[in-house]
Amino acid sequence: MTDRRPGWGAPAKNLKHLGWNNGKHLATVAGIMQGADLWALQEVMDTGAVQTLERQLEQQTGESWSSMASHAVGRNTYQESYAFLWRDSAVDYTQGAVVYLDPGDLFAREPYLAEFRDKDSGETVAMAVVHIVYGDSRTDRTPEIQELASIWEWMYEVYPGSARLIVGDFNLPPSDLAWQPLRDAGAQPAITTGATTLSERDGRYASLYDNFWIDANSLDVTEAGIVHFPQMLGIDHQTARASVSDHAPIYLTTGNASPAFTEINDSVTARGLSDGRGYHCIDLNRALPSELDRLPNVGPARAQDIIGGRPWASVDDLTRINGIGSARVEEIRQSGLVCQG
Repeated sequence: MTDRRPGWGAPAKNLKHLGWNNGKHLATVAGIMQGADLWALQEVMDTGAVQTLERQLEQQTGESWSSMASHAVGRNTYQESYAFLWRDSAVDYTQGAVVYLDPGDLFAREPYLAEFRDKDSGETVAMAVVHIVYGDSRTDRTPEIQELASIWEWMYEVYPGSARLIVGDFNLPPSDLAWQPLRDAGAQPAITTGATTLSERDGRYASLYDNFWIDANSLDVTEAGIVHFPQMLGIDHQTARASVSDHAPIYLTTGNASPAFTEINDSVTARGLSDGRGYHCIDLNRALPSELDRLPNVGPARAQDIIGGRPWASVDDLTRINGIGSARVEEIRQSGLVCQG
C-alpha cells in the first residue's frame, strides 16, 4: 500500500440501514471511505446502494473500485446484507466469498467471509464481517460472540496461509468475558480504548462495540483507531446519525501505511449536510431503479422507462415518457432531487 492510505486495513462501517429511504447522504459516506483501500460494511438493506457508493467513490477519487455483497441474512422479518468495497489499484479479491453455514444455528445474521490480497506486498488476509445481535441483554449476545472462536478455527482451514481478521459491530466491548473463547483461540482486539457509537448528546461516544479481532502473529498491524467523522466534517451528532451513521468507522493500518481520513474534500461531501440536504442527487443517466423511484410521479415502471430512454440531456426531456407531462416534469425539477448539469 502507499503511505497515503490506511493500508488494506479493512475499515469497518455500520451504516444503519444503508439503502432505505432514510436521508442518508451517500456522497459524504463515500468521502469518508476515500481514506481506505478496503471496507467491510454492515446493515446493508439494499445492495443497490453499495453500487451507488462504488460509483460515488469512483467519481470522487478518479479511480476504479469494486464491490460485492452477501445475500440477505437474518431471522423473522429483519434481514440485512454485508458488503466489501475495495480500491482496485491496491486490493484484489482472491477467493472464498461465502456466508458462514452456521451448523449450530447460533447466529441471527451469519457472518460473510472472503479473502483479499494486498497488491503491494502480495500478502493475503481472510476477513469475516459480522453484526452481532443486540437482543434484550448481554445474555442474548453471548452465544454468537462465543461461536466466533469456531469461525476463527474454521478460517484457518478454509484460507490456509492467510492472516485472519474478524471485523464488525459486536454489541459487546472487548473487555467482556464472553470473548474468552476467541482469546483462547489466539485472537486479540485491535482497539482496546475509546468508543465507536455516537451518543445523541453532541460530542459524546457511548460504547466500544465495533472492533477488529486479529491474529497478531500473522498480521503486521501498525495502527488501529476510530474515525471521528462528525468532528472532521464539522457536523453535530444529530446530523451525523441521521445522514451518515450512528457508528464511527474503525480502521487499522499495515506495513508502512498511514491513515488518510483527514483528507475529506468538504466541497464534495459535507456541503450537502451543511445546507440541510440529507441525500445525494439523482443522475438520470446513471441512477439505479430504486433511486429513480424516489422522484415525484416516478414509480417502478417509469423508472425502467427512464433507464430505457437514456441518455437524457435534461429533465425537460422526460416528457418523452408516456404519462409524464410538462407539469409533472416541473414537479420533478422543483423537488431538487435531480443532479444539475
